[in-house]
Parts: sequence; structure tokens; C-alpha cells
Amino acid sequence: MSIKEEALEYHSRGRAGKVEVIPTKPCATQRDLSLAYTPGVATPCLEIEKNPADAYKYTAKGNLVAVVSNGTAVLGLGNIGALAGKPVMEGKGVLFKRFADVDVFDIEVATEDPDEIIKVCKLLEPTFGGINLEDIKAPECFYIEETLKKEMGIPVFHDDQHGTAVISAAGLMNALEMIGKDPAKIRMVVSGAGAAGIACANLYITMGVKRENILMTDSKGVLYEGRDDKMNKYKAAFARKTDCRTLADALKDADVFVGVSQKNLVSKDMVRSMAKDPIIFAMANPDPEITYEDATDARKDVIMATGRSDYPNQVNNVLGFPFIFRGALDSFATAINEDMKIAASKALAALAKEDVPDAVSRAYGGTKITFGREYIIPKPFDPRVLLWEATAVAEAAMKTGVARKKLDLEEYKEKLEARLGAGRAFIRQVKTRAKKSLKRIVFPEAGADKIMRAVNIIREEGIAEPILLGDANLVKKGAAEVGVNVDGLTIINPIDSPLRDEYAKALYEKRMRKGVTFPAARWLMRDRGYFGTMMVEMGHAEALLTGATQPFPTAIRPALEIIEQKEGMTRVYGLMLMILKNKLYFFADTALNIEPTAEELAQIAECSAREARNFGVEPRVAMLSFSNFGSVRHPKSAIVREATEIVRKRNPGLVIEGEMHADVAVTPDLLMENFPFTTLKDEANVLIFPTLDAGNIAYKLVERLGGATAIGPIMLGLKKSIHILLRTHDVNDIVNIAAIAAVEAEGK
Repeated sequence: MSIKEEALEYHSRGRAGKVEVIPTKPCATQRDLSLAYTPGVATPCLEIEKNPADAYKYTAKGNLVAVVSNGTAVLGLGNIGALAGKPVMEGKGVLFKRFADVDVFDIEVATEDPDEIIKVCKLLEPTFGGINLEDIKAPECFYIEETLKKEMGIPVFHDDQHGTAVISAAGLMNALEMIGKDPAKIRMVVSGAGAAGIACANLYITMGVKRENILMTDSKGVLYEGRDDKMNKYKAAFARKTDCRTLADALKDADVFVGVSQKNLVSKDMVRSMAKDPIIFAMANPDPEITYEDATDARKDVIMATGRSDYPNQVNNVLGFPFIFRGALDSFATAINEDMKIAASKALAALAKEDVPDAVSRAYGGTKITFGREYIIPKPFDPRVLLWEATAVAEAAMKTGVARKKLDLEEYKEKLEARLGAGRAFIRQVKTRAKKSLKRIVFPEAGADKIMRAVNIIREEGIAEPILLGDANLVKKGAAEVGVNVDGLTIINPIDSPLRDEYAKALYEKRMRKGVTFPAARWLMRDRGYFGTMMVEMGHAEALLTGATQPFPTAIRPALEIIEQKEGMTRVYGLMLMILKNKLYFFADTALNIEPTAEELAQIAECSAREARNFGVEPRVAMLSFSNFGSVRHPKSAIVREATEIVRKRNPGLVIEGEMHADVAVTPDLLMENFPFTTLKDEANVLIFPTLDAGNIAYKLVERLGGATAIGPIMLGLKKSIHILLRTHDVNDIVNIAAIAAVEAEGK
């Protein structure tokens, strides 16, 4: 199937188009209907009449943007008209929703009269929280936006102008910093004197580039003083006193080329004529002014960006408009001003220097992504863009006085995390708790790539105080290879540590009746896993994370031999936090006990319930089986039934049911319809599996097929906070488990 056929099939299959409207409130009963419409709807209407600002409280206005276009400059297709441009506007709505959870109605206006477009937008102000102008040709687009910004009380943003400007400015800042050039001293050439080119140049000027150092070209050549053709006022502002007449003339000794024009305008010879370390942003789509291959072949010192996803440094507008509007809407901003755009650029530039999560690397083919000449702009699928950029925009809106709502920025970040899903919101809350106590966490596998990257994030975010075990020279070498600075971190080599004999003596006293001699104990203290576990046991650290580079049984052995179990516990158990469709579940045992007894199942349930409470979740426990409340008489289901009764007797206040099917446990309607006697009135959030194979298989299937986020395993039953990493864990997983370990250590 060709790409054309595939695109047509994509847009036509199932429900035609790419968008639909879904109600956010129930409308299943007569009462729902009376509240959603008459007579109940009259109440919020009257409240809004008294106080128009209440529209943001009682309606969707505060999260609704109009994408307005007349189809006169659609992508690379030109003036194809409003109706033909509708698929693009629907696509814009999809991007708004996918990346920033902003709702959109696309409004295609059948007119080329700019005053009529202005009138339409002004009449729509009661409906929308913001206006995104799209694919309107220059120079009319400048006049439309300028007028609407003056006359409307909601944000108006022409993405074709400012989107490219905001993202390319972020890349430009990073590229100039990388090669040590001062924005005020560079010579720049901008090819394309339309909406995007003029907006880019204006934003660069705001950020330090000198207007007199910019030469701009259009289809007729350089904009110079005295050019005989009539230029509009927007072009005239960039006319320079110069002898340059062609793009080739302008590019000689230039530091930066910014292209928002058309393909194949720049040759290899032009690139060779540029100054040392040339920066080339060839952003014409789908084909750039010069290809990546030709530019890099002409100059090895070039820093290259394009608008394409198949080359490094993609200048993609989706990095801008969804997040700029998110911050503007959430602060109830009356406009999107220059400071907000600059804040967005600076946030993107700063984020590009941060360690890139493994999940983002996997989304782009698994290639390691690090800040450098081929990565100066964040990737569109990096979920952190929402937090960094929207927060920066909202903060700028408040500082410049256009925000009508004052936001607590830390609380706001939590709300943004929640938009990304319950998992991210939960982890942010856990990290916030961890930062308050700053526990010491031991990492026996110091030097390993993902451990060092995780440690760097843990330290920078203030989640915990990392302690690294290993030879200092090797640890520093491993850290340097992934760009991590370990200065200031505690590094201990167990082999020559003065603590070695003290720990060996303590281990000998603990294990001497289990076949461990003092020389053997002293030898074991050479092992970083044993040494790190003894650090926690002796109170020199509060938690330990290990296992990222070794098999699970090997990693957990020191903890099982050294750390005592909690009072009343006979075994150690494994718990997984499962985040699915904005809900949080606890699965146990998923890691350690193959066929637990009734008493052990009871302990698993009790420990899991306590762990849920420790993280602020009121537990509702389901003891899972292939039987529903005695429907099958079998020794295995009898064990689950007996375990349920044990827990009930010991914990009369705990909501627990069983034995029961998994689907019944998480479907309240099914449960109440068939088993009305149950004490479980809502879906269970703590699921206790009867065997290890059931628990392990379930969590892995839910993770892989159901798209759940799995965090763990968390070790239950030990007096100290010991956590065993899996070799499949990535950097983000390790950071999350470190935060959980710190919070758990505080509880213990």
C-alpha cells in the first residue's frame, strides 16, 4: 500500500475523520439528564450571568481552543481553501489533545477577507479559552493576529509564525552555546520573508541577535534598502543597506542560516562559504533548503536542523503550541506575549541538556540520545516537555501580569503530571515525600551505565543521598562515559574500607551458627552486595537498591541472609505497583513465593495493605482464585478461603474479600449483581494472587498487553528498606524505585 493509499485509509476507516466529542459527565439516568440539561443547567447559567469568570468553573471554556483557518497557506500545499484544509485542522486538534490534553474545535472559515476572519474570531470569544490561527497566508496573518491580540481578552497565537520561532530559538541558543558564539555578534541569514521567517527573526532579536546583523531573502533575493519592488511593512523592517543581492552573496561568512522557504535553495558551495562551525536550520517541509546529507558532506563542523523526523534536531511545531496553550489556559491568561514565548524557548533549551529517559530513546529506535550537535532540541515524544514548557509559560504569564489566576507552581506541576496519567502523578507525590527526608541509598553497582544516570537524576532532583560502592577510579570512569559528574558523592570501596572489619564481625555474630566463620565473613565483605546490605543493617544508610546487572536470586541473597524479618513474618514477599488507565493497583506476590500457604497468603495480604496505606491509598483487598466464594471445592481454593478468614480475624477493620475471580474483583457491578452479600463495595485495588506463577504472569501481561506502568518489585516483610532491581529496569524505573525506597525507609 502506498503512503497516499495508507493516508486515505487512515482518515476514512471506522468513524470518518480524526476527532469526536465525548461527554465528561454521566448521562445515563433521568436524574443525570435533569442536571445536564433542563432544569438543572439553568443554575450554572445564572451563576455565569452574575460572574462571567465562572464560565471557567462550570463549562469547558478553560480547556477549549479554536483552531481557525481559511486554508490559504496549508502546509506545503498552498491556497487549497478552507474545506480542503480541514484534515490538517483536525490533525492539529489531535496533537493538542495527545500532547497537552487541550480540547479543540476546528473552525474552517470560507473567506480570504482578513476583516471577516477577525469578526468570526471575536464573535467566538464566549466559546473558547484561546484561538490558534493556522495556515493563513502572509501578510494577512500578521494583520489578523495583531488586531485580535488588541481586541480580544483570550490568548491568540498564530502557530505558523511563532511555533517555528519558539522551537528553533531553543535550538539556536543551544547551538551557539555549544560553539561559544555570542548571539549579539553573529551574522544570520533568513531565507523566507513570510509569516515564519519574520516571526523567527523577531524572536531571535528579542533573545539577543542584532537586527542589523540579519539579512533576509525572499523569492526575489535579499531584502535591501532601495529595492524597486514594493515590499509590505513587515518585510521592509528587515531591508538592509548591503551590496548582497542573492542568497549565495548573503551566506558568505555567515554564522547562521535559517530557512523557512523552499527546497534546494542552498548548495554545498554556499555551505562551504559560511563561517567556522556554521549553524544551518533548513526547515522547509517536506524537503529542506539543503539536505542533511549534502550539508554534512560539505562541512564536518556544521550543526544541522531540519523540519523532518528522520534527521537529527527536528524543529517540530508540536514542541510548542500544545504546551504554550496549556500554560496560558491554566493561568487564565489574556494573551500570549513575548515573555511567554521566550520562556517556552528557554525551557526547551534547558530540557535538551537533561538526561534523556530510556523510554524516549526507545521511541526513536533505541539509539542513545545525549546533548550535542545532533541533539539540541528535545524530542516531541518526551513527556517532560509538558511539565517544563507549560510551567515556564504559566510562570511568565503571572510575572508579566496577563494571568488572571495565580498558580502554585509545584502544585501545578503535580496537576500536569496527572494529565499524563495517574502513574506520573503518584510518582511525583512519592518524590515530594522523599525530598522531605533525604534518605541515604546505597548503590552496590556503581559505575554501571544506567545506575550512574539514575544516580545523577536522584541527586539533581533531591530524592535521596546516593552512596556509591566500588573502586573510585572505575566509578568515576563509568560516570564520565555517560556524562555524569560524581564530585561530592560518597564513594566507598569495600575492599579497603575501614568499615570492613566492623561489618565482618557483625555478620559473623549474626551467621556464625549458620556456617559462617569470621574469615568467611571478612571475605564476604569484599562483595559490594553484602557490604551495602550491612551498611543498611548497621544504620549507615537507610535503603539499598541492587540487581540491575545481576540475576534476581543473586541480588536478593545478601538481604535474605542479613536483614531480619518483621515481627510475625515468616517469609519475604514481592509487591508490584501497577498503574493502569489512571488507576493504581497493588499486585502480590509477584516475585518470591511459588506456592504460599494460607498463613503466608494472609501475611502477603496484610503487608500489601500496609504498603498501600503507606502511600496514601486506602486498601480494598481481593484474594484471587479460580473459585468464587466456594463455587469450586478444591484444596487450592480452600487455601485462599482460609487465608481470607485469617486476615479478617487479625484485621477486622480491613476491607477484604475472597476467594474470588479476578474479573469480579475489579468490576463492582458484576460483584454486586452476583454476590450482593460482599463487603467489597468498590473495585479491589490490592490483588493477592494464589501462586507466584499467577502473580508474575498477570503483572507482565497487564504491563505488556494492557499498557500498564509496573513499578517494583517492592520487598515486603523485611525490617529495612531493601529493593531488588531487575535487569530489564531502565533509568526511569530505577529513579522511581529509589523514591519509593526512600519513602518506605521513612516509614520504617
